[in-house]
Amino acid sequence: MKSTLARTIFSIWSWFVLGVIVIVWTPMVAIVRLVTLPFDTGAYAAGYLFRKLTVVHEKLTPLWHFRTSGTLPDDMRRPYVVVSNHESFVDILLISHLPTEMKWMSKIEILRIPLVGWMMRLARDIPLERGDATSTAKALDASRERLASNVSVMIFPEGTRSKTGDLRDFKSGAFRLAIEAQVPILPLAVYGTRDALRKHDWRLGNAEAEVRVLDPISTEGLTMDDVPALSARVRDVIVAGRDDLRREFGD
Repeated sequence: MKSTLARTIFSIWSWFVLGVIVIVWTPMVAIVRLVTLPFDTGAYAAGYLFRKLTVVHEKLTPLWHFRTSGTLPDDMRRPYVVVSNHESFVDILLISHLPTEMKWMSKIEILRIPLVGWMMRLARDIPLERGDATSTAKALDASRERLASNVSVMIFPEGTRSKTGDLRDFKSGAFRLAIEAQVPILPLAVYGTRDALRKHDWRLGNAEAEVRVLDPISTEGLTMDDVPALSARVRDVIVAGRDDLRREFGD
């Protein structure tokens, strides 16, 4: 009973803190975007600032303890197509702890949330209406444009969260994009976020979570015929990375 009450109290506190941070952060992101607009066509600075609100929120959330591991490439402005397994909505908050900027391909419903969605648009994140072929084509066009601006693009190739924790089959879009643009794939492995925020439950859970940066995978010289093999290779790498994290967590 006490643990349930404590969880409820901490959850109310954490949502309140998030609301305050979002209200404070929105004009800051808008100002940075306005000031950097003439020379930062990729909205790198505004996007980087926007992601950092997740770091502040996590530090003020007693139930969550996030960390990052692995080494980001020195040339993140190369850019990369970044891909990760998808356990929870909180994956977005965890991955945003990485000290770099990338444009997220996100379902359009999130971009319609007041303030948060406005900041995502200022950061030039990429809206996607799932199941809509026209929206998918527009999202891929936008991703090509972001890559051409030397900003990495972040995609969950499973398309949606895994209900079991096991990786779902990967969709081909991220790998087609990387091969077409001839940019490397940067795989990430996420573990521990499933307990942070369960689906259909507003209350936060106790969670220790980690995102690990894995070795980049080149697409140099690959063609569209190589998409299935590339997808399978990246998936195997992420599964191995996720399993390493699981063992280190003692689960």
